[in-house]
Amino acid sequence: MNKTRLYWFLQIFGWLGFALINLFFVSLDRGITPVQLGAFFSLASFYLISTHSLRFVIKKYGWFNLSFVQLLPNTLIAVTVLSALNTSAQILINLAFDTLDPEQDFRLVVLAGNVFVSFLFYSLWVMLYFLFHFLDNYNQSLKYQAKINEIQLNHLKSQLNPHFIFNALNSVRALVDEDPIKAKQAITQLSNILRFSLMMDKKRTIDFENEINTVKDYLNLESIRFEERLQVKYEIEPAAYDYKVPPMMLQTIVENAIKHGISNRVKGGLIEIKCKEGITDHLIIQVKNSGQLKSQAFSKKKEREGHGINNTIQRLKLIYGDRATFKIYNADYEFVVTEIKIPKQNLTLG
Repeated sequence: MNKTRLYWFLQIFGWLGFALINLFFVSLDRGITPVQLGAFFSLASFYLISTHSLRFVIKKYGWFNLSFVQLLPNTLIAVTVLSALNTSAQILINLAFDTLDPEQDFRLVVLAGNVFVSFLFYSLWVMLYFLFHFLDNYNQSLKYQAKINEIQLNHLKSQLNPHFIFNALNSVRALVDEDPIKAKQAITQLSNILRFSLMMDKKRTIDFENEINTVKDYLNLESIRFEERLQVKYEIEPAAYDYKVPPMMLQTIVENAIKHGISNRVKGGLIEIKCKEGITDHLIIQVKNSGQLKSQAFSKKKEREGHGINNTIQRLKLIYGDRATFKIYNADYEFVVTEIKIPKQNLTLG
């Protein structure tokens, strides 16, 4: 049901319900006469027409774009005017159905009471109308933002795929002439990694187990190339396997550690991966690598690259909002530590 049909459905059945409720209470006292039927349905029709006219004014003059300070006096004036017109309509309806009692109906207290009751009904209608509009716009904004986030996320993932594949192929190429047997082993590992990279395009998050297995394949591949220059150590708590993570997130961090840490050192170095559950139901991932982080140089590199660290930060923000954190810092003058915290229940994008 579109918004226009929903509006008319609520208008017609809402004011029809108003008439029926009034008739019900009248019937409890002395029964319902045809005159009362006509009078209450006429009054309900006036409410329907007058509220629809108010809706026309609201839309035509752009009241939805007004600030609350501007909207409030406009609404109060409109509701007061409609309440006065409604009271006049009640007099005309009573006159048309020959139920007007001049001595009673024209008393100031009766007129004021009718205006007050009408004011309450119109105020309730305005509140519901603006509330519906607000909720509808809010829902549309959420859908729009979710779509934008999805587009950005897909763009980030599309940047990772060719970058990762290029580096992996370079690792295999380095082995083809030096050691064909190890090259075959590397190709097998690379096929596993490529299969995983194809899967990442279909899912926003994946099981941690799949991610860590791919990281192990990648490090095995790099170990063949670096030989004794690369040492790898894992400390994975069983609780980590209960989490889901963005695909290729950990692999990207490890690849960054290899590229900017291990490969720049003649002696090579250590890659240490620790994954554990925090006290607040967060997965804490730490990647520690030999090397030192120079903030100014790193900042310039991050600006030039369309993937890697900056890409990971953006993906975490899009998927988890403020519930995930990312830190990278020097430790003990020998190592760089990258730390990521991910909540157990990720935020969806719609």
